[in-house]
Amino acid sequence: MTQPTITALLRRPVCATLSIAPFLLAASGSALAEFRPLDDSRLSDVTGQAGVTIEMAAKVEVGQLRWQDEGSVDVNGIRLSGQNNTMLDNMKLTLDVAGDGEVLNYGFSELAGQNISDPEAVNVLAGYAVNGSYGKQFNDGDLVMHLGAIDYGDPTNLTDFLHAVDFELAIDSIKNTGSQGSSTMFSDILLQGYLGPTDLVIRNDNSTRTLSNGDVVSGSELQLESHFEITNGHLNWDKADLILIFNLAAVSIDGLEIHNRRGNDTAGHLGMASVKASLSNGTGGISGTDGLSVHDVEFRADVDMPVFRVGSNSIGGVYFTDFAITDTNMMVYGH
Repeated sequence: MTQPTITALLRRPVCATLSIAPFLLAASGSALAEFRPLDDSRLSDVTGQAGVTIEMAAKVEVGQLRWQDEGSVDVNGIRLSGQNNTMLDNMKLTLDVAGDGEVLNYGFSELAGQNISDPEAVNVLAGYAVNGSYGKQFNDGDLVMHLGAIDYGDPTNLTDFLHAVDFELAIDSIKNTGSQGSSTMFSDILLQGYLGPTDLVIRNDNSTRTLSNGDVVSGSELQLESHFEITNGHLNWDKADLILIFNLAAVSIDGLEIHNRRGNDTAGHLGMASVKASLSNGTGGISGTDGLSVHDVEFRADVDMPVFRVGSNSIGGVYFTDFAITDTNMMVYGH
């Protein structure tokens, strides 16, 4: 059956409106006076207040991602899935546009509904308590996206909660190419682990603020915070600079783990590594150049590399405790 065209669909209501126009014009002024605009309180009764929930399952594969300048950097054979190349599933994304002062799920606040008696979890929940509920308080118009699990398993088992969403990230190689040829920087990257609560917030704020380094950034910013754990990782570090100082070649790492279970910087993270950052437009305090501001960057973790090889021989294990990147701001722009 032929579908009606958009033009045909538009014509039908127009004709219907014209046909009843005389009746509308004949309506008394007193009847029309009964129409009143909805104020905010009445409008809130009409519009949906519960937000939107999306249950997700996916497997993502990208043959090549290339950044082309004078030369190029290629990321080849990207795959994001569940562990052992299964579906990345059991994920639930909630989207809400906050009202003024509204408290919404954030971070580990969903533990409040799991009846977990673990003492550390109880302490963590105390940090999310707001006005008799659990979560984080937001401003009017903030868009809040919270990623958690559909099924957290045994509600009394903290491990079930933390391991509800498993993932695997694989990359065949990362290469750079220029006039002198190409070289492989990293290869055979495989990271397996668990994705904890992840939050993405777009703040509704037209103000600006000045960071400690003098950069001026917009208050309308994208804020990201995520918890995760790497339980098994491998990579070959074929050629790359470490912190722009040490050049490493022919290094491979096996049994990589990233978590936050050791040391003095574990509070609030339930053993998972964490990362957060804010992004907005900004102006460099020194250069005066407009660009993308990446600010309030924070990373906290313990990093275990039990098998660290240089060439074909292991030099033993390398372990970082209370590895933290804080108070970091960057202004990104073209040149």
